[in-house]
Amino acid sequence: MPLHTLPDFPLSEHEPLSQDFLALGLRGFVDAARYVWELPYGRNSDPADFRLVLSEGRGTCWTKHALLAALARAHGQPVKLTLGIYEMHERNTPGVGAVLEHEGLSGIPEAHGYLVVHQRRVDLSRKVPAAESIAAVAVFFIEGQIEPEEIGAPQEEMLRAFIRDWAARRRLDAERIWRVREACITAAEVSRSLVRMRRPSGLQ
Repeated sequence: MPLHTLPDFPLSEHEPLSQDFLALGLRGFVDAARYVWELPYGRNSDPADFRLVLSEGRGTCWTKHALLAALARAHGQPVKLTLGIYEMHERNTPGVGAVLEHEGLSGIPEAHGYLVVHQRRVDLSRKVPAAESIAAVAVFFIEGQIEPEEIGAPQEEMLRAFIRDWAARRRLDAERIWRVREACITAAEVSRSLVRMRRPSGLQ
């Protein structure tokens, strides 16, 4: 259970980010994290605005974790938002294998957002067993702390820069790899939708 790694502390009514959680009856950080973890995985109308997670009732690995990292930061707690770039393939991202095979690739770089607490990864992207999360099954090329406000365009540019270097070293076209990445993301979302339809209620 990834929640066991998180520090628990009361949410201050004086912190603006706490207000919406408190309005839901969530008084502590672990309860807030559990609530966010259980929300459906889905893109927000503005992928750079983590404050939309609660109002829109969904979030991605970026918006969910950025919201929780910002909430922890406001309370002076050591919960860090982390960007990890890993090699995406069928074994760690079900659904992308056919796209990669069609393109003659065994894997391509992709970025994932998660929390790090005392050097331990915590992935609350979607409600799956912790051992099945990207943070648990992927091998990362690089990892680095970013601020919650750096999701969206800054985080995307970090991935683009990595892909440009990765593609150049393999004499591949970086723009083609980016297009393959987008096709992989679509394929993975379809795969996740099918899994959700088969998964027992309570796991998303």
